[in-house]
Amino acid sequence: MIGTPDRTPELICSAKACRDTASHALLWNNPRIHTPERRKVWLACPAHRESLAEFLSLRGFLHDIVPADAIPEGVG
Repeated sequence: MIGTPDRTPELICSAKACRDTASHALLWNNPRIHTPERRKVWLACPAHRESLAEFLSLRGFLHDIVPADAIPEGVG
């Protein structure tokens, strides 16, 4: 088959200016603008997992933290 080979996209941390590989996915939503079942995703490297989770938790947005390679289908 001609074309580019299938590649798994690199998962990069969502923290500002961080280019490290993410190992965690923070699943969240803003109840003011998202339906209850909708989940957005921020990716986090080990160094930024706690700070990103704290930011979302303080606002009541954080729902779950899962391994970055186990993001549920349909989330994002």
